[in-house]
Amino acid sequence: MRIATLTPLAYLLAAVLPLGAMAQDKKDVTPGDVKYHAAPSALADVPMVQSTNPKAPPMTQAEFDAARKIYFERCAGCHGVLRKGATGKPLTPDITLGKGTDYLKVFIAYGSPAGMPNWQTSGEMSEQEVDIMARYIQHDAPLPPEFSMADMKKTWKVLVPPSQRPKKKLNNYNIENIFSTTLRDTGEVALIDGDTKKIINIVKTGYAVHISRTSASGRYLFVIGRDAKINMIDLWMEKPDNVAEIRVGLEARSVDSSKYKGPLGDFKDKYAIAGSYWPPQFTLMNGDTLEPLKIVSTRGNTVDTQEYHPEPRVASIVASHFKPEFVVNVKETGQTLMVDYSNIDALKVTSIGTARFLHDGGWDSSKRYFMVAANQSNKIAAVDAKEGKLVKLVDVGKIPHPGRGANFIHPKFGPSGRPATWATRPSR
Repeated sequence: MRIATLTPLAYLLAAVLPLGAMAQDKKDVTPGDVKYHAAPSALADVPMVQSTNPKAPPMTQAEFDAARKIYFERCAGCHGVLRKGATGKPLTPDITLGKGTDYLKVFIAYGSPAGMPNWQTSGEMSEQEVDIMARYIQHDAPLPPEFSMADMKKTWKVLVPPSQRPKKKLNNYNIENIFSTTLRDTGEVALIDGDTKKIINIVKTGYAVHISRTSASGRYLFVIGRDAKINMIDLWMEKPDNVAEIRVGLEARSVDSSKYKGPLGDFKDKYAIAGSYWPPQFTLMNGDTLEPLKIVSTRGNTVDTQEYHPEPRVASIVASHFKPEFVVNVKETGQTLMVDYSNIDALKVTSIGTARFLHDGGWDSSKRYFMVAANQSNKIAAVDAKEGKLVKLVDVGKIPHPGRGANFIHPKFGPSGRPATWATRPSR
């Protein structure tokens, strides 16, 4: 199974800097620096609880709603849903109120050398939008709702029960050569036959599918949208299509299914897992129906300063081939979680401190070492899934952003499965 993802990148809104840093001084900022972040947040239209801050500048409800939408489309990917900081600095009222509206308007309009785009002078925002954004970030951040087990079960649908699915493959497609291609704005994936180059089916999914992952058997395809909707597609059907779906939150990025078979049992395709941006948590599900079984929060302390972070988003997830474990990478805390699913009623989670701002990653050729980019820390972490430990943090160029990276046969190191046979690229 091959995955092709066509997903545009959104803009980076960085820290509020000293007044002298204007757009004309942005010689160190490249388009890659400001665009490597994810696409707009799926929370733009989600109803939220609005707090009233009497010290904040006045805004009409219409202005507040417009600013909230702009924030989640342009800024939340860097500064976080709660504006408490993620890869970017915090934008909470205790910081922004002291700056004042005029001061904030300058930086939103002109940008800075640290990576903040010149929103107004680039034409991305009007003068009026800059003004309402400068006032908006002085208000308390509107609080999104949590997403509970009950909320998940309301969205869970088994469209074709396992008992009614094919007992054998009913088509002639080469499953290993089917492309799952994201049709971002329509909320679909196109399944393309790699042999004939023809479209097999266009399947309705969540908005802006972030990744597609195949099951251990290769039969099922799991896709997850940025709106946290998961679709399970049966590739054995005469015309592959959805057989189950669920939403596991309000915004998400990662999904996978269990791959381990060995002395500890056969867990292939038994469980699925998804990681959410909001709420910050991951969810274990039944592998053939997507029934939600267990939710685990990822709120906790950062690997470096040991400070509590209220919004540590789940970035990449992969399934170990050496143990009944999922490898869950938590972005803002820099923790790689080894989630032992051999007994989900007594779930064991081992936390490996790696580096903050964990993002995309993939296996080396042996599928023993998981190579994950800590993009804003400019590092690649190599995690040994067999031994359950961090092997090395490697300093790399500016903002590594690998997707899954690439394996290759090195003339010296060969396809030995060592981390040296895996490569990525910088965003710039």
